[in-house]
Amino acid sequence: MSPTILAILLALVPFVTAYAPALHQRHAAGVPEQPLITPSPTLQEGITKTIQRRNILDDVKGEVKGILSDLGSAIPSYVASGIPNFFQDFPVGDDAQKSLGIDDDQVRALPTSVLNIPGYGNWTDRGWNLRFHGNVYKQPPTSEEKLNDLANIFLIDTSIEELAPDQQAQARNLTASIFVLQQDNENVTMNLRPALTAGASGEQGGGGAVTPNGGSQQVRLPDPTTEQGDFDAFVQIESDGLADGNSTNDIQRLNVYAEGSSIGNATAYLVPTTGFTIISDIDDILRITKIYQPKEGLLNSFARPFVAWKNMPEIYANWSRSIPDFHFHYLTTTPEQITRNYMDFIYKTYPGGSFDTRPLNFSDISATLAIRKFLLDKIFETYPERKFILMADTSNSDVMKAYPQLTKDFPGQVQCIFLRNTSATDDGDRFPYDTSGFEGLDKNTYMFFKVPDDLKNLDIQNGRCLNTTIPQNLTFSWQGLPFGLSKDSQDSAAAPRYAAATSWVGMVSAIGLAAAFL
Repeated sequence: MSPTILAILLALVPFVTAYAPALHQRHAAGVPEQPLITPSPTLQEGITKTIQRRNILDDVKGEVKGILSDLGSAIPSYVASGIPNFFQDFPVGDDAQKSLGIDDDQVRALPTSVLNIPGYGNWTDRGWNLRFHGNVYKQPPTSEEKLNDLANIFLIDTSIEELAPDQQAQARNLTASIFVLQQDNENVTMNLRPALTAGASGEQGGGGAVTPNGGSQQVRLPDPTTEQGDFDAFVQIESDGLADGNSTNDIQRLNVYAEGSSIGNATAYLVPTTGFTIISDIDDILRITKIYQPKEGLLNSFARPFVAWKNMPEIYANWSRSIPDFHFHYLTTTPEQITRNYMDFIYKTYPGGSFDTRPLNFSDISATLAIRKFLLDKIFETYPERKFILMADTSNSDVMKAYPQLTKDFPGQVQCIFLRNTSATDDGDRFPYDTSGFEGLDKNTYMFFKVPDDLKNLDIQNGRCLNTTIPQNLTFSWQGLPFGLSKDSQDSAAAPRYAAATSWVGMVSAIGLAAAFL
C-alpha cells in the first residue's frame, strides 16, 4: 500500500465522520452529490476568451477512488479530493425560487441588486483597461422562520435554534445571500469616481493606493449577464485625469457604483505596469476558519464573526507601509454569493485591494480547483512585468500544486511564496500535503512558516523570502503522513509528524459508515 493511499485514507476519517449525517440529509432531500458544471461565462480581455473547465485531479485521486471502489463505497469526489464541501451545490435560478415558494409575478416586482466585486485595471497601449466582475440578482423578502429552515440545511450536528442570538442573525443573513434570484440577460452600467479611502492599513487612506485627480465617467459593459447573472469583462476606460500606467508607480483608486442599485458599490485599483502584487488566500491564513475540520469550518464561516489569525493584520499593514506601491489582491474560491462577509472583513482588517471569487458557473469540486488556477493565470498574464508574492496554507491541495507551477509557467515573476504550515501548529489538520513541486526552486524564494512573526524582517523587494531561523524540513514528497511514513528530511526531529490516530479497522469502518449513508 503506497503512502499516498494511507495519507488520504487517514485524512478521510475526521472528514467522513463529521459529514456522514449531513450527507444522509442531503441524499434524503434529493440534493445531487456531484452536480455538473454549468456553461462558462465569456470574459472580455482584448480577444474574447472562454473559461474552460480543466481536469486537474491528479493520479492521487485515481488511486483513492480505486480504494473506495474496492470498499463498495460511493464517496463523492469532493471527499476523495480532501476538500470540505460545506459551501458547494448552492441553489440557483428556479431551484432557489422554488425553495423560497414565490412565483414569477412576485419576482418581477422585486428591485434589482448588484454584487460588485473589487476589480483591477492594467495599462495598455490604448490606455487603462479595468476589470468589472460580479453578479446581478434579486433579493426576495423571506420570513425568519423560513430562513431558519433553510439555514439548518447547511449546519452540521447542530441547528440554528442552538446558536447564540448573534450567530443566529449571521446565519440567517448568510442564508439570505445564498437564496437569491440571479438575473440573466441584464445590461450593466457602472459609474466611476475617485476614491478617497479603501480598507484598513498602515497608510492613511488604506491599501497603499492614491486618490487620482480624475477618472469620473460612466461605463456600460459590453455584454449582458450570463444565465447565472454573472458579468466579468475588461473594459477600456477614459484616462481623463488619470495618470498613465507606464509613467507612474502609484496605484490609483476608483469607486465603482452600479447604476440602479443602492448596494452595488466597490473599489477598483488601477495597477501600474511594474511593481509588486501579493495574491493572498483568506481562509486559515488571514482569518481563523479551520477548513480542515468541517463542523468548525462551517460554523466559523456561517455563523461566527470572522476573526483574524493571530497578528497577520500587523504583518500586512507593515508591508503596506514599507513596500512602495504594494498591490493587495485577495483570492478565495468561496462562492461569490457569500463573499460580502469576506470583503467586509478584509476592508475592516487588512489593506484594501482587489478580489477574486468563485463564479456561480463553477459548481463542482473539480471546477473549484480549476478556477483558482484560471484566476492565478489571469492576473499573471494581465501584469507580465510585475513581481508576485503568493500567500496561502498547506491545507489547500490545489495551492500546493499551483504555486510552484507558476514559477515554471511565468519565469521571473514569482518573487516569494509563503505557506502557513497548518499541520505543524493545529492538530486538527490531518490532511497530508505534497511538497514535491518545490524541488529545484531557489530555497530563498519560498518559506513554510508557523506563525505570523516568522514573516517579519524579510527583504521581499530583493527576493530574500526565507527566515533562516525557521526550519523548513521539506522532503519534496508527501508530508504529514501517518505511522511515520513521511520521507525523512535533513532535520527529521523538527519535522511535523502525525501520531497513529486510528487503526486500519477504524479507517475502513469510517469509510464504510459513509457508504451506508450515501
